Amino acid sequence: MTDTQRPPLPPFTRETAIQKVRAAEDGWNTRDAAKVALAYTEDTSWRNRAEFIEGRAQAQQFLERKWRKELDYRLIKELWAFTDNRIAVRYAYEWHDDSGNWFRSYGNENWEFAANGLMQRRYACINDLPITEAERKYRWPLGRRPDDHPGLSELGL
Repeated sequence: MTDTQRPPLPPFTRETAIQKVRAAEDGWNTRDAAKVALAYTEDTSWRNRAEFIEGRAQAQQFLERKWRKELDYRLIKELWAFTDNRIAVRYAYEWHDDSGNWFRSYGNENWEFAANGLMQRRYACINDLPITEAERKYRWPLGRRPDDHPGLSELGL
């Protein structure tokens, strides 16, 4: 693990947990695998669906594959619960494949952080729902979700 810090640091308060969730959302919405991977410890451990990922390099490779498949990816995360160094989130993201088929993927993640604020464990459960282009709810320009765009609860998701 590096000595890099990624604030906010644990132990989390409600406010800092919400900041951490939004920072993660913003990072993933860049779709920059190399940048996103820096938010994780060198020895990070993930379960993503049925895939097991060990280490930052594998996490970066996973993200590169993910965003080659999941085109026009837009994500919203919402805090579900938190403790000292753990955060649970629910989220949904929209994307399409290279044939133009749209999906909304729903999931839950459990995160555990090292003292320096880097994520050391990430466990994700995700389900994909086919949607039509007309059913999309995330229509902001690619990148960070605008501050005035509704979150999951406001969208009824």
